[in-house]
Amino acid sequence: MSGLTADDLIDCYRHGVFPMGEARDDPEIMIVEPRLRGIIDLAAFHVPRRLARLVRADTFQVTADQAFAEVVAACARASKTRSETWINAPIEALYGELHARGLAHSVEARLDGELVGGLYGVALGGAFFGESMFSTVTGASKVALVHLVARLRLGGFRLLDCQFRTPHLAQFGTREISQADYLGLLAPALGVAADFGASGAGGGGGRSVLQAISQAS
Repeated sequence: MSGLTADDLIDCYRHGVFPMGEARDDPEIMIVEPRLRGIIDLAAFHVPRRLARLVRADTFQVTADQAFAEVVAACARASKTRSETWINAPIEALYGELHARGLAHSVEARLDGELVGGLYGVALGGAFFGESMFSTVTGASKVALVHLVARLRLGGFRLLDCQFRTPHLAQFGTREISQADYLGLLAPALGVAADFGASGAGGGGGRSVLQAISQAS
């Protein structure tokens, strides 16, 4: 489909579906409603031991909403492990508009000032819809995800939707549920007044981030 607006995109999320492009150079947008949905339980998020050490060491400088466009552009680029991407130009523009409205957010991981990993997604009520992540240095996107989960916990979010359960996400305790069960979790989460930018959310470095997660588990 074409002509999708930012308001249409918000409506998609509220109804449990999401957009994808066929390819980077394909201008069309398809609406996806998978039979099984991947979600990360915020209260039972698992941080592997090696990753916990990396987070605790503060190897990466992690920020939020400081380089949204750059993160989306990096997620849209092909890489050695990903020859094609679903983020086309219309989708990139739509998420830019949602970011301008304060509804789409990014988490960035830098190494010596260079952006080397990150992720982005959409926040509506107490639901966060993770869209994509990238990494050019081992562990960078994983560290960004850990910081995201701490931020969502501290901000009062109830649902972290990751769309699909991939081998990469499985290590964090991602599970698959039916679309019907997903909709049952989505409705109450949308009614929660969560705050992505809550005071102290994700701040204080890796040790405080891990502490926020462990207190939730």
